[in-house]
Amino acid sequence: MSAAADDVTSLSTAGPESRGGIAFTTTHWSVVLEAQGESPEAQDALEKLCRVYWRPIYSFIRRQGTRTEDAEDLTQGFFALLLERKDLNTVRKEKGRLRSYLLTSVKNFLADEARRAMAMKRGKGQRLIPLDDIRERERVDDERSDRSTADQIYERRWAFTVLEQVMARLRDEYRSAGNVRFFEQMKKMLMDEPDRPSQAQVATEFEMTENAVKQAFYRFRQRYQTLLREEIAHTVATPSDIEDELRYLIAVVRA
Repeated sequence: MSAAADDVTSLSTAGPESRGGIAFTTTHWSVVLEAQGESPEAQDALEKLCRVYWRPIYSFIRRQGTRTEDAEDLTQGFFALLLERKDLNTVRKEKGRLRSYLLTSVKNFLADEARRAMAMKRGKGQRLIPLDDIRERERVDDERSDRSTADQIYERRWAFTVLEQVMARLRDEYRSAGNVRFFEQMKKMLMDEPDRPSQAQVATEFEMTENAVKQAFYRFRQRYQTLLREEIAHTVATPSDIEDELRYLIAVVRA
């Protein structure tokens, strides 16, 4: 994902005129933090975040030496408990970043034996988090992170979850326009994959001029960068936190 990392870098150093506006007040995490008491909107926003960002939590729990089945139950239990909480004052006292809040919360969760026992019971049979495809992807992750600490695995999985979510959103946009095949070629070009096509090859395949392909790829990169900023905005409390999260994301991806 080196080319994607380059796009993250260029985005973090771009001027305000190239970043585009983000309707920050509508982001998921800010909705959660700003809600006073129980709020259906806040609950819905928190549940969406849990469904997207469960993988770093699961990876962290597995790195503690927990068996796969137990880690699945604990992950489900952790998020079930998180969604039941009525008060997020602890988060408001901190910087309010979802990434940091979840890591601190899961550490406390695992340290509490009584809560852990409750989570084991709660997790069984509940499907809050989509764990169906975890085993094959976990094997690949393990091969890459044999020497990493649990915290490092969590942060790396978090960074790549952000990038995966951005790419999924971009794919959906192209699918809605009936351009999935074109999206796949643009993605290969962006990610610098082994079978990356040249602009000339794409032009031939889609009966376009090379200049048209160049312009299309430029728009693809720009949209990717915009969606990346939007996705990060969903996980922080204030607009000023976006830049710090971008810089952190770059550091983790390039590590």
